[in-house]
Amino acid sequence: MLQYEQELWERGLTSIAGVDEVGRGCLFGDVVAAAVILPAGLVLEGVNDSKKLSEKKREQLFETIMEQADAVSIGRVDCSVIDRINIKQASRLAMKKAVEGLRIRPGYLLVDAEKIDTDIEQLAVIHGDALSQSIAAASIIAKVTRDRLCLQWDAQYPQYGLGSHKGYATKEHRQALLEYGPSPLHRQSFLGKLFAEQQELF
Repeated sequence: MLQYEQELWERGLTSIAGVDEVGRGCLFGDVVAAAVILPAGLVLEGVNDSKKLSEKKREQLFETIMEQADAVSIGRVDCSVIDRINIKQASRLAMKKAVEGLRIRPGYLLVDAEKIDTDIEQLAVIHGDALSQSIAAASIIAKVTRDRLCLQWDAQYPQYGLGSHKGYATKEHRQALLEYGPSPLHRQSFLGKLFAEQQELF
């Protein structure tokens, strides 16, 4: 998990930010990105792709990362912007916001399979959240942050079951959409594709 970081440390680059996003495939709510700068040489046991970790483990690692990181920043882009500029561009924008929000300017970015609009040198790493500790840490921060937002949204819109499926297109979520119609926080551009035959919803 430190191969990419090790190569950069050997070049004298110490402020390396891992960047990742979550929520790209959801029907509801913001896409959330995180940027994390870990101290050079730090090894965090158990850090991995957030999707491969239990909720309990993610929560534990979230606290560890927040305590030990040199800098952490969150970027969010809401459903109205997603609908306007598309999810790929919105994910990139959330990543850019996360990087720009760091209290330390990174010397290099390790990004999970994306390119960010910045003059900071960067590398897009395919499956980076499983290959780079910095990206994996960012994936954990972003995932836990978005899951916590889903619990807040669930209290606001309890009919959709957001606390359980976190906004993804589960059977439960699709059935709730058919029954209640979309909320103001649903991504209309996604729903049009998913329920093309259900035009009465819109």
